[in-house]
Amino acid sequence: MKIVVALKQVAGRDSAFEVRPDGIWIDEDDLEFEVNEPDAYALEAALKLKESEGGEVVVLCAGPDRTSKAIKEALAKGADRAVHIELEDPERLDTLALAGLLAKVVETEAPDLVLTGLQSDDLGSGQTGVVLAELLGAPHASIIMEIEKSGSGLRVRRELEGGWFQHVELPLPAVLTIQSGISKLRYATLMGIKKARSKQVRHVSAEELAAGVAPVIRLDRLRLPEKTKETQMLDGPPAEAAAKLVEKLKFEARTL
Repeated sequence: MKIVVALKQVAGRDSAFEVRPDGIWIDEDDLEFEVNEPDAYALEAALKLKESEGGEVVVLCAGPDRTSKAIKEALAKGADRAVHIELEDPERLDTLALAGLLAKVVETEAPDLVLTGLQSDDLGSGQTGVVLAELLGAPHASIIMEIEKSGSGLRVRRELEGGWFQHVELPLPAVLTIQSGISKLRYATLMGIKKARSKQVRHVSAEELAAGVAPVIRLDRLRLPEKTKETQMLDGPPAEAAAKLVEKLKFEARTL
């Protein structure tokens, strides 16, 4: 089974964020970057399928030069090779444009299965995998908790609301978006790190793939949340004031 895993590199969660002077995106100069956690679970799911069914895991990542760190980490964990779409300003592409670039590479790879994380830790739109499936014309399922090979297709378990689950059978090729936390993530071993140095990384220019791909949504300006404080005095007898406090905690602060 040939599996393509789409990975994204994002800024570390504990970073101190500042908006760039142009207001379009965050200032990345002093930030540490890491593999998007939901995508790390997609990679883990792919590696487990490879161990049980055989085949090849190909990592697909779009981003600037710093993205090579995420690619090397994936190769060290067990991916067989990678494709790096060289893209200097990924923040200028919306979901449709980015998925369009990914789809063009996926078409050349012709995999049996494409896996993505459920969403990214930076924008969190949760759309890339679904849009990618639409562009490829492939069957897809989202919020996947478990994947099982079933004949010539797959049987997957989806997480629904309220603690419910749904089992779905899909033909191959297919696209799945993987839920975080479905299994324990593996660490790269010393042997894996050494092997990663000799694994193939194919570089593709975003300009080469951009024909017919254009964003339809433009990010106009990014602002950090403003911190404000407000003091409210609750009048009346203690019982009445307590009832007002409970109502505010429940419906305004949403802490109850």
